[in-house]
Amino acid sequence: MTAEHSDIIIIGSGAGGGTLTHHLAPSGKKILLVERGDFLPRERENWDEHEVFTKGRYRSKESWLDIDGETFEPFTHYWVGGNTKMYGAALLRLRKGDFEERPHYDGVSPAWPIAYDELEPYYTRAEQLYSVHGLHGVDPTDPPRSAPYPFPPIPHEPRIAKLYEDLQAMGLRPFPLPIAVRLGEDQRLPHAPINLSYFDGYPDLTEAKADADVVAVRPALAFRNVSMLTRAFARRLETSANGREVTKVIVERDGEELTLTADIVVVACGAINSAALFLRSTTDKHPMGLANGSGRVGRNYMAHNNGSVIAISETPNDAQFQKTFGLADFYHGAEDSELPLGAVQLMGKTDLEGLKGLLSDTMPDADPREVSRHSIDFWLTVEDLPRLKNRVTLSEDGGIQISYTPNNLEPYRRLKEKVIALLERCGCQAIHRDSVYLDYKLSVSGVSHQNGTLRFGADPSASVLDLDCKAHEIDNLYVCDGSFFPSCGAVNPSLTIMANAMRVGDHLLERLR
Repeated sequence: MTAEHSDIIIIGSGAGGGTLTHHLAPSGKKILLVERGDFLPRERENWDEHEVFTKGRYRSKESWLDIDGETFEPFTHYWVGGNTKMYGAALLRLRKGDFEERPHYDGVSPAWPIAYDELEPYYTRAEQLYSVHGLHGVDPTDPPRSAPYPFPPIPHEPRIAKLYEDLQAMGLRPFPLPIAVRLGEDQRLPHAPINLSYFDGYPDLTEAKADADVVAVRPALAFRNVSMLTRAFARRLETSANGREVTKVIVERDGEELTLTADIVVVACGAINSAALFLRSTTDKHPMGLANGSGRVGRNYMAHNNGSVIAISETPNDAQFQKTFGLADFYHGAEDSELPLGAVQLMGKTDLEGLKGLLSDTMPDADPREVSRHSIDFWLTVEDLPRLKNRVTLSEDGGIQISYTPNNLEPYRRLKEKVIALLERCGCQAIHRDSVYLDYKLSVSGVSHQNGTLRFGADPSASVLDLDCKAHEIDNLYVCDGSFFPSCGAVNPSLTIMANAMRVGDHLLERLR
């Protein structure tokens, strides 16, 4: 079946696609948003940690392959709003130096083809759209900005405030973590909830979390020129005879195949699924996959070196929402390291069943509930570097395979040691003589920071997209997710994806005039 022709089709409704749809909605152009998932239901299970984390109620039911051909279940989510439905909503800007060439322990991080200053106005607009609460000038690495955060930072609860003060007393410069959340002081949303609780890794039953569904997609759908097709999986893209234009988007929906057409097609499925869609869309003119004359489609996959350090403090931590500050003192290096280490931020409490698994080696008889009452949970992010061999490909049956070998691990080790040393000086002694800290590092299944598979650049032989995120080889095909990253810095990618969606959106508005 063939649907009515659109001006623009946007495939994917997350940080990139959802934000772009919102940006373009007032244009009057006929926009069709295609999403493989549905609206995530508001239900009691949203805040049931057993359902969310142990049973994976809202995760994809797919199995992917790793570099050795072994199956794993990716931590990815197919809903309206994409992975932002589950994100922790920490929206940080890449540092100004992240746009420049930088040496690291395992090599060199390449420069971006645009400078920070070009993206800065869009960072500001994205922070405003997503109601970011923060404070400029405290973070020593915070880049220049043209406007303050739209709202003040979220206050620290007592135990977290004490830790914040302890770190300051040691000469460090912790900063209020910028969080995208709809609180009462946002006069656009006067009835938004005020109290925060289940948030990081959960779908937010109260809809206080400013995710792409709540703040971008739903307002966009209020425009008569915007429509959405849910439960619609984009199987492949077809091109004109000369291969220079996408002419059809082939979608599977409820067992039926649909053919969609538009003047412009924007792919925003996330770095992994966007690359997979390009690879599935082979034609005579694109035998290695769509827009893959450079051979770079799916390559240079990055996801950060991410992990957690959990301090088990003698002093109880009764914070309901502890994710209120970060630490970037070691972002560009340290006294004993001329090379960058990474960023640290507080995270939501580790779920009890996950905590029980971490305790099994050192404190098998400990009560996870009591340990959780004393825990303070930290998230470490260290840059990984683009490598051609780290890539997304298709398996023999057409599924997704991620061939990924971790790199730049030395700064992760150093950063973890520094965090533990700092916390010991802050009085985070363990409540049990056999254990001081718990920690874990994400494996290949941790794909929440996925980026880099469709790099943008000026050279078509070394990139897939041009500087406007249009495919070099196809005149009406754009990409608007984390795929375009040439490097990833050491902060969450969401805000950069949102800001770039607005930048690309301005280009599309000019093109469609």
